[in-house]
Amino acid sequence: MVKLTAELIEQAAQYTNAVRDRELDLRGYKIPVLENLGATLDQFDTIDLSDNEIRKLDGFPLLKRLKTLLMNNNRICRIGETLEQSLPDLKELILTSNNIQELGDLDPLASVKSLSLLSLLRNPVTNKKHYRLYVINKIPQIRVLDFQKVKMKIRGCCTIETSCKFQNSQQTQSVQRIKVEKCPFISKLWQFFNLKVHLRKNYAVHDPFK
Repeated sequence: MVKLTAELIEQAAQYTNAVRDRELDLRGYKIPVLENLGATLDQFDTIDLSDNEIRKLDGFPLLKRLKTLLMNNNRICRIGETLEQSLPDLKELILTSNNIQELGDLDPLASVKSLSLLSLLRNPVTNKKHYRLYVINKIPQIRVLDFQKVKMKIRGCCTIETSCKFQNSQQTQSVQRIKVEKCPFISKLWQFFNLKVHLRKNYAVHDPFK
């Protein structure tokens, strides 16, 4: 394993990529921990940290310029709570082929308001029930999830109010609530039900549906 030092950052490949962003290439060094990234002097739009041994997405200094972070093929199982403070303009986050297990582990991404593209392919969390709806509910501005466009129809009806239990091998996590609202059919059905109850209670109207 190689420590991520200022010297390594200085020696790493730097170039203008295909979309004309300045990119720093730190892939394949088997780096275990994110540190010393202040040595980049916030000069890059994209940082590629793929194919390393990183376990926690944390340890970033303030990088106002960074828009794209490539973290595929690491061992990431945790996401830091202050990501939005360190990377205020992060738009694209690639976490393909990591070790994120539970839906709740994704909650820190909810505060990253600039995030519009996210990939979690080949993470255990993608096998969880309601995974896609959960992510869209937590990150409502997301446009592309796992390289599939988020359709407006799904976005409109994905705030589901139900109780789901999320378990891991050691403990049962707290019940998480997901809202189901903004679905026209459900809304109209609920209004009809309330009207029916009101009439029966206050006017003793004969119920033709009974």
